[in-house]
Amino acid sequence: MLSFRRPLVVCAFWTLLWAAPSWASTVVTAKRIDVPGVTLQDVRAQLDPGATQDTVQITLRAGKADIPGLGWRKVGMTVSGNLRRDVQLRWVFDGTVQLSGAPGGAFGNGTINWVVDTSANTMEVDASQGAAHISAAFPLDQTTHAQINLRNLPAGWLQGLLATVWPAHVAGGKLDADLALDVRDQGFQSSGDITFADLKYATPAGNVAGQGLNGHARFSLDATARPAQLSLNGSLHGGDLQMGPVLAKLPSHEVVLDLGASSERGGLAINHLRMDDADALQLEGALAIDAKGNLQKLRLDHFQAHFPTAYDRYGQPWLDNLIESHPQITGQLEGHVDYAGESLRSLAFHTDGLDVTDGTGQLQANGLRGDLDWAAQGEKSPTTVAWNQLTVHQFAWSAMQSRWRSRDGMLSLQAPLELPVWKGQTRVTKFEWRPAAAKAERIDLAANVEGVDLSAVNQALGWTPFPGTLDGTISAVRWIGDRYALQGALTAKAFGGTAAIDHITVQQPLSTTPMLGGDLTLHQIDLAPLSDTFNFGAMSGHMDGSIDGLQLVGGTAVAFKASLLAQTGGRISLRAANNLSVVTGGSPASGLQGAVMKLFKAASYKRMGLDVSLQNGVCSLSGLDGDANGYSIVEGSGLPYMHVTGTQNRIEWPLLVRRLKTATQGAVADR
Repeated sequence: MLSFRRPLVVCAFWTLLWAAPSWASTVVTAKRIDVPGVTLQDVRAQLDPGATQDTVQITLRAGKADIPGLGWRKVGMTVSGNLRRDVQLRWVFDGTVQLSGAPGGAFGNGTINWVVDTSANTMEVDASQGAAHISAAFPLDQTTHAQINLRNLPAGWLQGLLATVWPAHVAGGKLDADLALDVRDQGFQSSGDITFADLKYATPAGNVAGQGLNGHARFSLDATARPAQLSLNGSLHGGDLQMGPVLAKLPSHEVVLDLGASSERGGLAINHLRMDDADALQLEGALAIDAKGNLQKLRLDHFQAHFPTAYDRYGQPWLDNLIESHPQITGQLEGHVDYAGESLRSLAFHTDGLDVTDGTGQLQANGLRGDLDWAAQGEKSPTTVAWNQLTVHQFAWSAMQSRWRSRDGMLSLQAPLELPVWKGQTRVTKFEWRPAAAKAERIDLAANVEGVDLSAVNQALGWTPFPGTLDGTISAVRWIGDRYALQGALTAKAFGGTAAIDHITVQQPLSTTPMLGGDLTLHQIDLAPLSDTFNFGAMSGHMDGSIDGLQLVGGTAVAFKASLLAQTGGRISLRAANNLSVVTGGSPASGLQGAVMKLFKAASYKRMGLDVSLQNGVCSLSGLDGDANGYSIVEGSGLPYMHVTGTQNRIEWPLLVRRLKTATQGAVADR
């Protein structure tokens, strides 16, 4: 291995210049040449007498060139040009430089001017390719220190340098910079001013993390130890910047940015962050992002957001994912947030006036004002949140206020809330939120339901209204699997009997098509008002039964298993009997039975029962008993004798619904 030092090299060129008239071509080869900050391997230099006296034509090729300060590894290099000594006794080299394998295609075909002034102890290098220009100045006795000026430089040329700090992939943009660079035994240090335009980069995972970025900053970078340390003070404008779940769409005016960061193992930890977007968002805090661009920590010691501008620039798609819609927000909000390890540690906010509407219009809050203060540990002072109007689905509540307190990670309602609901009232006696807990334990609620008008409920769901009331108690709410499970039971009083509702579940309660589930137990439902309400045909008697596994999507049944039985007898009209038969696949009464029934209009029955199970859009039907010819629905009693059978054991749900709808329109159901 050959190792050259600068004085030796300079003396060698001096000797060759004075001896140039008396020597021919000379070839020098070396396996390796080391100078501070640069290592050349497989070197071949050819020196020829120049075209004029006291000049040397030099062609130098290096199979591999390593410049750690620039992050360049195994770059091929060819330098060719003329070396001379000017009247000021400086060494001057003018020529071309061709690199292969340099980041961003740097200097694939460039020009170079190299000046060495031993009396001034300086070395200057100027290199250009197209509009891009680099100039650097070094003291000869310390070439590890450089003053560098970059103009119109493609940002990708600095990929190797940036990769020593954070392994993002620079895909576009240009920059100007004035900086100092010090190469150390381990790593480097650099500081200076930088201006960039249309910068684009991606995470190591390939996700675009910034594009179209413009800005300028004063920076200081220390990559001599791990983790590397970066401080930056400046501003950004225009373009998109992805930081974890937050996608910032920067405005055309400047956004002030002041940060101190460290980088290790591909991740970025911003230990100090201050941002000021005058008309949208101001914040101070810290955050950490892993090598894939995922948010690991977010601590905002203080933030102030002005909506809707803050949402438009910084809220999408983060808030959309949280709220599952496109919210509309106006007003101002300030507070603090501490998030780490995929869980919240603390959260607080204050507003003097905020209006929020989710994208579906199902949730609206107007005139929100007050404070919330929650922490995973310890105890906080009570706070109050009030509103002018709150709307959830069809429910609208006028001005009201609620009191809250955080204790040991639980934010709890301090006084009951009385909410009018469908001409009745729901009294929320307990609401507890544990944001740092497992999802199954985050929310708990207890409420009493009193005097809810069933006619209003049915009208809201698009069903046939009927009189009655709904009462009951919800003792707790738990998250199970993919839905909320309500413990307790509600009781509906209607048609002279009751329907007990329990095992209630709710999915996506704030969506346009919420999913409800539950089991119903029917007791002594009077068939006379029931059949009159739905205009199915006159019937009398009392019915018991159950509807298990009922699932409603947007008010439409998609699954259930019903068993209905009137076992104490009653009377049934010809129209009702014919509708029961046709709906289940049979035929209207004909012949002698039809003639007799037309004469008597109604008949007594001993028992009446029907089992219906809906699954995957198909209903399975059965009755009191059955054989190959069908199943009994109505078992007659006395004269005239009425017996109703069904013949279809399976029927598509839309067809059954269509038959029932026809039956309630005053005629016998269509087959």
